[in-house]
Amino acid sequence: MSAITFLRPDFFEAIGALSHKNIHIILIATKPDIIKQIPLYRELQSRGHTVLLGHTGQHYDENLSGGMLKEFGVEPDFNLNVRGNMCEVVSQIIERFGFVIGELKAKGKIVIPYVHGDTTTAMAASNAGYCHGFASVHVEAGIRTLTPEYEDFGLGMGDGNSKRKFDPVAWREFLMQRKNWQRGSQEPYPEQFCTRCSEAATGVHLAPVELDREFMLSEGFADDRIFVVGNSVVDATEEALEKSKNQTTKSKIFEKYPELEKGDFVRFCIHRRENCLSESRFRAIYGAMKLLIEEGRNVLFINMIQTTLAFERFGLKSEVELLAKKHKNFILSPVWSEYGDVIAAMSRSAVCATDSGSMQEEMNVLSVPCVTLRFGSDRSESAINGGNIIAPPIDSKIIKHMIEFAWNNQDMRKAPKLYGKNVSAKCIDAVEQVLKTGNIFRSDEERLGFAQKPKKK
Repeated sequence: MSAITFLRPDFFEAIGALSHKNIHIILIATKPDIIKQIPLYRELQSRGHTVLLGHTGQHYDENLSGGMLKEFGVEPDFNLNVRGNMCEVVSQIIERFGFVIGELKAKGKIVIPYVHGDTTTAMAASNAGYCHGFASVHVEAGIRTLTPEYEDFGLGMGDGNSKRKFDPVAWREFLMQRKNWQRGSQEPYPEQFCTRCSEAATGVHLAPVELDREFMLSEGFADDRIFVVGNSVVDATEEALEKSKNQTTKSKIFEKYPELEKGDFVRFCIHRRENCLSESRFRAIYGAMKLLIEEGRNVLFINMIQTTLAFERFGLKSEVELLAKKHKNFILSPVWSEYGDVIAAMSRSAVCATDSGSMQEEMNVLSVPCVTLRFGSDRSESAINGGNIIAPPIDSKIIKHMIEFAWNNQDMRKAPKLYGKNVSAKCIDAVEQVLKTGNIFRSDEERLGFAQKPKKK
């Protein structure tokens, strides 16, 4: 496996010589992985467990991964260095991570992979572990997309015509009732596929909220292996906020963009494949942003990989660049490398318009109104809670109207916090609780109580 790089040349020999039988491996690949997994990595270290940090190599650029790893002060013990299209990445993760696990297994170790959320890494890495008879710890387990019952609200289905005006007040009230949401969406793609696959190879499900537990129980997962712990993004966000108050560690993002310091801006972030591959969806979102800019609203747009490709794909690259040159109230920026900068700016924003899952959580932590640019949400609890509102990407004027409604909306800012406190500690408490009774992987013989202890000779 020459493609894999290791922090030390005697990696397998060194780990094999350790007295601990259980080897906890925290897997990271993308920025959300780093943000949500590093708090658990630190917690395991602080409790004296043998824990390794593995990187798949998917996000390898400085502004996507390198800068954030330096910010968090960690260095991966191994890097799988995967590259290519989705199929190639999946197969490489299974093969290469499977090799690492197999070598550790051969040295008598029990590997406990920690995978996060609805990522390709979660799906592929949990598969690799399961092939060796090891079940994963799934951080952010059970997230499922709910979609509002648009027709019940009075919006036309099929012909695109509305039976009533899209009133944001009534719409928010509609979204805050659980009965007005339906299950079954395959979006976001491939994330909803990935999270469901991950669950099948999971031995400890760390669910952020009770709603996620509800989903998992309805799908037949074992009650005693599902733990509602909150979301570890809380630990990372609160740490970043605390650093922002310290003169020696505070973000310098406002020196670069002084116009953001006073707030009163919307932060746009678009990267989902379904939005960036559909011209009608992308143009609806872009058109809303353009209208806000031309009317004098302050707009920060974070230009991600998929967004850049969409601008090129739909012939909008020159237009959006000209828009940034022409309007001082519009900042068109590449991805920021440091999480502290992201949180510092988002905490000042009047509203965040996004198709990101993690940002829906972060907005709840920061008490900032969120507008989700999708047809549904896999963090629907944040809309039911009142701090988030769905703006389906069908019409620029509807999206603009939703953003204006949410702009510094005080009722949305007062939405209760959902994602807990000291979440990483609760996650590891759950893992340790399971390990007291046996392994993370559990056979039906063990689950049903038929397992017998070996007789003494």
